[in-house]
Amino acid sequence: MTRKRRSFTPEFKLEAASLVLDQGYSVPEASRSLDIGETILRRWVKQLEEERGGTTPTNKALTPEQQKIQELEARINRLEREKVIL
Repeated sequence: MTRKRRSFTPEFKLEAASLVLDQGYSVPEASRSLDIGETILRRWVKQLEEERGGTTPTNKALTPEQQKIQELEARINRLEREKVIL
């Protein structure tokens, strides 16, 4: 029997990681209450800590500020490619 891979929105990931970082839940408690794996929750918590520290993630950002930075970086890259073509 194959299990369907679940996907989560950036908002859900942010809220889940915030439970651990801001509201004092342990990773096991939060993962049980949200019905997600501890490993993925630990990854989200680590990513949120890095984003709050000012590091732009390589994957989809969780915080609105980092999402905006990623959008602007993508726009700059696209404009630079267009400039090279011209």
